[in-house]
Parts: sequence; structure tokens; C-alpha cells
Amino acid sequence: INAEYMGAELKKMAARIGRMRELLEHHLVQLGTPGSWDHITEQIGMFCYTGLTEEQCEKLISQHHIYPFPKDGRISMAGLTDETCLVFARAIHDVLTNPQKSNL
Repeated sequence: INAEYMGAELKKMAARIGRMRELLEHHLVQLGTPGSWDHITEQIGMFCYTGLTEEQCEKLISQHHIYPFPKDGRISMAGLTDETCLVFARAIHDVLTNPQKSNL
């Protein structure tokens, strides 16, 4: 594997992660999810700080089987796809708009 090939692959991966950030922010805004979501597209790299609390992350896990890093709300942007971005956005929206929803 040569450096030119690796550089091209790295650029493709970075562009895909950037698209996932844009798509996630778009879905959250379109759903009317409370809060500002600009920080998602302002960050760079494979991980994203969502701004969710530990309790909200625990609800994502227990109610939606989505597994962020619960202590700080960080997620792997590389793990999202075009299809799962909307699923994730809907789960965030549910957790934020239905805070009293039971974990049972």
C-alpha cells in the first residue's frame, strides 16, 4: 500500500464523517429537537461530543439500544451511516422530548 493510496482513502473517510455530521445535525434540526446542534458540525474527527448528560445517555442505552460513552455523551461518527443517522437523531429527540419516559 502506497502513501498516495492511503492519503486518498483518508480523505474519503474524513469526507464521509463530515457528511455524517451534517446529516445528523440536519435531522436533529428538522425533527425540532430542543437545543442548538451547531457544535456537531463545528467539531472535527471521528468522535463527537453530543452535549447529552449521563442520564440522557443511559436512556439512549436502555430505551433505544444506542451506546454512546455515557459519562461524557461522546459518540463515534465513523459508526454512523446514512440510514442510522436518522435512527440516532430520532432517539436523541425522544430522550430530550420525553424525559419522564420509563426505562422499564
